[in-house]
Amino acid sequence: QVQFVESGGGLVQPGGSLTLSCAASGFLFSIHVMAWYRQAPGKQRELVASITGRGVTNYVDSVRGRFTISRDNAKSALYLQMNNMKPEDTAVYYCQREYTIGDPRGQGTQVTVSS
Repeated sequence: QVQFVESGGGLVQPGGSLTLSCAASGFLFSIHVMAWYRQAPGKQRELVASITGRGVTNYVDSVRGRFTISRDNAKSALYLQMNNMKPEDTAVYYCQREYTIGDPRGQGTQVTVSS
């Protein structure tokens, strides 16, 4: 069955860095567009970045130039390198497979940017 397990979150100071990881299973990872989403308290879920199976990336304007999405198809793993972090990056981050219906949501990983 499809499963996503996110990890790597934590508390970081403004300007700091974190790398998130997502272990995916239950489907042929390499052919799917994968994405990172985030949801802050009281706000709607937001698409942060996506990456095709061949590595073409897309970012929301607020993170472009600071975040880098990548994947390792051999390991069915998705990553998000976050640099120069800001308090507004504080949220629970989730990975998911794009353009599908019915996938379960992972538990997410909490990222808090605060001094």
